[in-house]
Amino acid sequence: MMNTAAPAKSRMLDAITPVLLTFNEDVNIARTLAKLAWATDVVVVDGGSTDGTLALLAAQPRVRVFQREFDSHPSQWRYAMEETGICTPWVLRLDADYQLTDGFAGEIASLNPESGVSAYIARFDYAVFSRKLVASLYPPKPVLLRQGCYSISDEGHTEGWVVHGITASLNSRILHDDRKSMQQWVTAQSHYMSREEARLRPTREGLRDWLRMHPPLMPIAVFFYCLFAKGLLFSGKAGLLYTLQRTVAESILALFILENGLRKPEAQNSATLREAGMDRHTKAAGTPQRDSPAQL
Repeated sequence: MMNTAAPAKSRMLDAITPVLLTFNEDVNIARTLAKLAWATDVVVVDGGSTDGTLALLAAQPRVRVFQREFDSHPSQWRYAMEETGICTPWVLRLDADYQLTDGFAGEIASLNPESGVSAYIARFDYAVFSRKLVASLYPPKPVLLRQGCYSISDEGHTEGWVVHGITASLNSRILHDDRKSMQQWVTAQSHYMSREEARLRPTREGLRDWLRMHPPLMPIAVFFYCLFAKGLLFSGKAGLLYTLQRTVAESILALFILENGLRKPEAQNSATLREAGMDRHTKAAGTPQRDSPAQL
């Protein structure tokens, strides 16, 4: 039988404050908090939840809840890290659908808080409604960070974590298991990909961005890459759902890119017409009035 008890207290666990962002996470947050039983102080910044998230958080005395209207992930995380009165030298940044395994909690408990490491990077297992996939596109991320040794950047639809100093990788994985409805997922992806399209306009880097800027190459590539190259065909319906989610997300971005490309000539024509009108007006206003022969 699996041991779900909190790990024995350690100097490292005492030096860590878990920090989470929430927005309508009532189907996820209880599972995530249950895996943080070792933490005496948990900071949650809520972006305006209208479901049962706040009630679930209020039932946890060790959770300090701050409410801030969501504008972007970088701004939300900066607020969470800098303006919530965190006193520990380390922070464990988590999404509301991240679940720590017992092995993960035990591993961070064994770390030395005074080591020269500035951040620890975690890899992820991905689950769809509790069914773990054989693989995913979810990248490793720095999750355990020493205060003052990182900065937060804007990466389009999400935030980037720039570590100033030495990083190390954790052996244990975090389970990503988001159980929100498909309607919520589509709404969120539309918002995220709108920001991603704005990021791609001035900055294009690497093959991924090139494929994205040439619809429909990226949605097609993602579909076949997930299903066959990553082996999600062998994860059954859960693997197919994940594959289609990633394909739909890239398709939403492709639609924004195509729309922007089609609207651009219209905007340019409108600007040209406005400039032509202003030019005629300027010329008319600036034409000198010549004296008539009778006035000479």
